[in-house]
Amino acid sequence: MRLDSRDLAILKVLSQDGRITKAALAERIGLSPTPCWDRLKKLEKAGLIEGYGASINLKKLASHVTVFVSIELTDHTAASFQRFERSIQGYDEVVACWALGGGYDYLMQVVTRDIDAYQRLIDRILEAQIGLARYFTYVVTKPVKKAAALPIDLLMGMGGSGQG
Repeated sequence: MRLDSRDLAILKVLSQDGRITKAALAERIGLSPTPCWDRLKKLEKAGLIEGYGASINLKKLASHVTVFVSIELTDHTAASFQRFERSIQGYDEVVACWALGGGYDYLMQVVTRDIDAYQRLIDRILEAQIGLARYFTYVVTKPVKKAAALPIDLLMGMGGSGQG
């Protein structure tokens, strides 16, 4: 799919404000509502927009701990990777998981009520025997930066911000 500057503008605005009205979106990118809506539907159908959601402030909702876990598998076969990836889908506490190139095989982001709940999760994962050789736990002590929007301009070579 070929994107033009208006398509990119739609993506950028939506990544900053997923609740924007169609009329406000059209105004922000300089189109009338119908062509803007048509472009939005085209972007959704192409899979460029995966969904819309709210950013929840967990600190205000409930006590919790965020943990990053680097994982190394015992085997490096396609079947081992598939078994791990299928299994990890069943743990709601694992809110994100990335396959990595380099020293570790996966990086998981886990959110639980406390460290005890985290340890119980790890125990369940180990008991499931899904091929973990080693894991390393990194407890988040405070958030420093959370992306408010994706760097679409930078990715598309259209400039962007920087320091200096």
